[in-house]
Amino acid sequence: MKKDQRKGYPKEFKEQAVGLVLNQGYKIAEAARSVGVSSQNLGRWVKEYKEKEAQAFPGNGQLSDEQKRIRELEAKVKRLEMEREILKKATAFFAKESN
Repeated sequence: MKKDQRKGYPKEFKEQAVGLVLNQGYKIAEAARSVGVSSQNLGRWVKEYKEKEAQAFPGNGQLSDEQKRIRELEAKVKRLEMEREILKKATAFFAKESN
């Protein structure tokens, strides 16, 4: 595996690992060792699960409604900035032509 590549885990795997901590009373370090992940990863998964529950671990390409809305707004901002730049250039061009 390349240095900058991250190993991905399926949602079901994460939920089972989190279940060891939340449902079966394992300590994070114990559960992490038993499933073969770092305790930092499992701690982050537990925190995310507690905050989002059903929406936790969306996976690649599965965005939450908020994330979808953010992407749409970012695309709109980019388009509007491009339009503004075009209008600036057109204004400068026509101002130059009228002189």
